[in-house]
Amino acid sequence: MGLSTHVLDTMHGCPAAGMAVRLYATQGEQATLVKSLVLNHDGRTDAPLFDNASLRAGTYRLTFDVAGYFKARGVALPEPNFLNQVSLDFGIAHADQHYHVPLLVSPWSYSTYRGS
Repeated sequence: MGLSTHVLDTMHGCPAAGMAVRLYATQGEQATLVKSLVLNHDGRTDAPLFDNASLRAGTYRLTFDVAGYFKARGVALPEPNFLNQVSLDFGIAHADQHYHVPLLVSPWSYSTYRGS
């Protein structure tokens, strides 16, 4: 299955449908955009970020537009926002395994883990 992500909106208790996400390949301080997308009704991508054939060992970054998502939902956020873009840097050690990077998020907090 390669690499996937899923975002849950913990403020509203639902998937973060419509959230913008960017995937980068990283090498040291340098980040190269691989793809930009918007999450579907289930807070997921319509296809894996990388399938098994294209996933490579290395370091990556997922950037989630948290403030944009909550503003679009009508949440009044302070300026500047407490959370604007949430970036998760992670490594792929075994390209033959599935990596799932979920995000649980509110305007004030987030958590992640390596999912299944």
